[in-house]
Formats: sequence, structure tokens, C-alpha cells
Amino acid sequence: MAISNFSRPAFNLLICLLLQTLVACAQSGAGAATATSPYTFGEPSRDGTGKFYMGREIAAIMGAGGASWLDRNSRQQEENTNLAISKFPLTPSSKVADIGAGSGYYTFKVATKIPDGKLYAVEIQDEMIRLLEENKSKLNNSNVEIVKGGEQSPNLPDSSVDLAFMVDVYHELLYPREMLQNIRKALKPTGKLLLLEYKMEDPSVAIKKLHKMSVAQVTKELAANGFTLSYKGDFLPLQHILVFDKK
Repeated sequence: MAISNFSRPAFNLLICLLLQTLVACAQSGAGAATATSPYTFGEPSRDGTGKFYMGREIAAIMGAGGASWLDRNSRQQEENTNLAISKFPLTPSSKVADIGAGSGYYTFKVATKIPDGKLYAVEIQDEMIRLLEENKSKLNNSNVEIVKGGEQSPNLPDSSVDLAFMVDVYHELLYPREMLQNIRKALKPTGKLLLLEYKMEDPSVAIKKLHKMSVAQVTKELAANGFTLSYKGDFLPLQHILVFDKK
């Protein structure tokens, strides 16, 4: 029957029924997604997102305005970055990914350790990518490839890297489960994931709480995503250095 043959009340009733059906379907779909999601949501704290993973509130991301802090002259003295890099499991031909590379403070230092290798500088923020490109040009670097990452994936080829590392980045990942699973795919069978995170266990580390992590919390989250802790170093003044193998 043509719509024109409906009376106005009948037509209005039909529209209402259709709208109710669409709303019910949408609510059903949302409920199903929530039931399978690893994330919960609540009131965000001052430096947080209000999104929680395995009991931890995910920290708000540091924007490109923080680049000057990342590149501060005092960083080596405060964090002993040279010592940290000396403990990275590298060979001259390693294929490496710096995930959340920022302006490239670690990127270009690590790149000098792998003269016959390659380093993917993965970054999601356009302004940080611009700074990476500027620094790459200034240093006349030839073995760093800048990659635009996503919220859920570093956008790297499968089985392409020997080592992926994140320096004070993991706690800011908006989708830690998805990112870890995609990093795992990008690692070679014997590949490793290295995290540097400010020590939650040490109250003297003057970093905002949500930007620090404990070894127990990191290990719990990574174990749930196919990684096992193979090395723990607490010799740095402010950070844990944690290396994980693929299970």
C-alpha cells in the first residue's frame, strides 16, 4: 500500500514505532559493546581521562606544548638517559620502533646505536611529527623513518621489528589492549617490548601520579596481552626499565 493512502494518525504511529525500534536496537548494541569492553568509565581526575583499564585510570596525553620539557638540557642529569639506552637490547643491525617518539629525544640517540639498522619513529600528534622531521633534517639522519601512528595501532608491518620501546608513554595510551596486541604483531618472533616508566612505588619521584606506574601494574596489563617480563632494572634515578618477551 502506498504511503499516501495512510491516514495522518496511522502514518505518525508508524514513524513512532520505527523510531522506538531503532532506539532499542542502538541500546542493545551499546550494551553488548560495553559487556565485552575491557574499559570502564568514571569521573576523570585532574590529569586523567576518566577511562580505566584493569583498575588504572589512563592519563591524559601530553601535548606538543611539552616538547621543550622532553628536550630539556637537564634531562640526562635527572634521568641518566645514556645509561638507560646502554641497557637496550640492540645490535648494529636491529630494527627498532620508538612508539610515542615525541620530538625524538630518544629516537635519534638510539638510531646512532644501530648504524646498519632502522628505527621507526611512531607518533600520533601532527605537531610532534613536524618536530621529528625538523630534527631528522638537522641531524642529516638516514636510518629513521617517521610513521603516523593511530590510537589503537602503531601502523607497523607485521613481524618487522626486533625491539619496540616506549619512554613514559604507555600510561597515556587511550587503547592499551589494542595497542599492545598490534605491537605484538609488529614484533618478530623473538622481538622484545621495552618500557620506561616513572616509579609509582617511589613517592620521592616528583611526577604526577597518573604519569607513574608500578612494576606490578605494568606486568599485570602486559601479561593479559601476551607478554612476559624478562628483565627489570631499577638502577635509574626516576624510572623503571622493563623488558618483555612475547609469550
